[in-house]
Amino acid sequence: MPNEQVFELKVNLLDFSSRTISSNKLSWQQGIISHIETLGAEDPGLDYLLPGFIDAHVHIESSMLLPSEFARLAVRHGTIATVSDPHEIANVLGIQGVEFMLSNADKTPFNVFFGAPSCVPATPFETAGAEISLADIETLFASSKVKYLSEMMNFPGVLSSSPEVMAKLALAKKYGFPIDGHAPGLVSDKAAQYAQAGISTDHECTSLAEARDKIAAGMKILIREGSAARDFTTLHPLISEYPDKVMFCSDDKHPDQLYHGHINELVIAAVALGHNVFDVLTCACITPVEHYQLPLACLQTGQAMDAVLVDNLKDFTVKSTWLGGEKVAQQGQTLLASVSESAPNCFKAKKVALETLEITASIGQIRVIDVCEGKLFTQEKLCHSDDFKQQIVTPDKLILSAKPDNDIAQLTVLNRYQENALPANAFVTGTGIQSGAIASTVAHDSHNIIAIGCDIVAIQKAINTLIDIKGGICVVDKERVHTLALPVAGLMSLDTGENVAREYEQIDHLAKSLGFTLTAPFMTLSFLALLVIPELKLSDKGLFDGRDFSFKTLNV
Repeated sequence: MPNEQVFELKVNLLDFSSRTISSNKLSWQQGIISHIETLGAEDPGLDYLLPGFIDAHVHIESSMLLPSEFARLAVRHGTIATVSDPHEIANVLGIQGVEFMLSNADKTPFNVFFGAPSCVPATPFETAGAEISLADIETLFASSKVKYLSEMMNFPGVLSSSPEVMAKLALAKKYGFPIDGHAPGLVSDKAAQYAQAGISTDHECTSLAEARDKIAAGMKILIREGSAARDFTTLHPLISEYPDKVMFCSDDKHPDQLYHGHINELVIAAVALGHNVFDVLTCACITPVEHYQLPLACLQTGQAMDAVLVDNLKDFTVKSTWLGGEKVAQQGQTLLASVSESAPNCFKAKKVALETLEITASIGQIRVIDVCEGKLFTQEKLCHSDDFKQQIVTPDKLILSAKPDNDIAQLTVLNRYQENALPANAFVTGTGIQSGAIASTVAHDSHNIIAIGCDIVAIQKAINTLIDIKGGICVVDKERVHTLALPVAGLMSLDTGENVAREYEQIDHLAKSLGFTLTAPFMTLSFLALLVIPELKLSDKGLFDGRDFSFKTLNV
């Protein structure tokens, strides 16, 4: 039998145990590192070989790309793996959706480590297309195709020792899997109780005090820098304080931003802020492997050649990426091929009538959702009925409409899983929109149709357009309608990552031309139905307060 080809590189390698850098000759054969020869001290003339970056918590579906296409873009930035929660597609299609993601990910050498969704549907206060039962979770655990229990968003259920929740946690412990957390704002004794239930991470911290409190309770913190939620600036001091208890993640990353960068951007930013490169790369490359018990290499003899080559430890310009010894990216270009795929979906909604979008209220104070740029948190803002456009119905009843001059827009959510459901309507401020409407079937976590606009005619047109195409995102600008179709569960495209990134960039620009002052209008819109993040949100069943998990009336 002829000898397999041996590949060699002369590079600088980092030793994370001694925190030293040396020049080496590294060889690999059949995808496995076969020999490492130390040549001497660090050589500034050589490139640096790193274990590869890991996104420690991401919903791939939010990129609007299949896992195989997400991989094609991510490897360009030195990402070799993701820890992925498929609960977006699970909310639409159940365990069949999870199996679809597993199947597609198997068609790429990229490392996608999925978890079993723990909260599908996320709450009983919204309508999802499917559910993931305890039996479904055990099926996934027993298959050995998942690596952990995905984020336990039902933190009230944990704190109250809900039998259903505790059974899921017990099942994960039985199989020896880590349990991901999701507990925004939880601190002190409640955070300790949450951690003691076996939950080991949180990616929802928005203050250093909250993050340090959770670390003290025994949890690891994922610093998130996504398209809508960006916490790096606040939380980066943790990198030097607790590098073995911190990881980096994007959570939700839209395709245009993924095209331009990924975890590498956090690495560059952290080093630029003065954090030690070993601490930064521990967060980006090492801690996720250790925490999630991932079968990934750390550039040792006998391990797989999963690695990224960068020009220096300041700019981290990615020159090449390898997976299992195969070069999958070079000089900013992906070498992974696209794969063909089917388009499973669940979409039953019928077109909405204009009168169902009208909002009737009494004279007085009105609850309005107040959006905060860069945060998933919203606030409850009290406006007076005089702040809206008005049409008098009776002396004490009004039809209220959006009033762009006061930065008040209408928000609508329509159940897409039933034929004749009526839309839920409310108001939102803080977006800046001045005309038209946008709509999306990417609406966490149940992924009903969500729309925001300045008049009900534009909102109706946006919603009905998405019903026609069975899922996607849409911009209505006067008489013009622009769409990006997402035929896979109303969440993902079948097109290439490059094409989707280009199309999304165009439609995002069109959305911003309506007056949005938000960095990511569609991503922000998608979270306005996320009931597990306080304060005020809108589900297909009505206005909801995430502080006490109760519905609220429009009038105070």
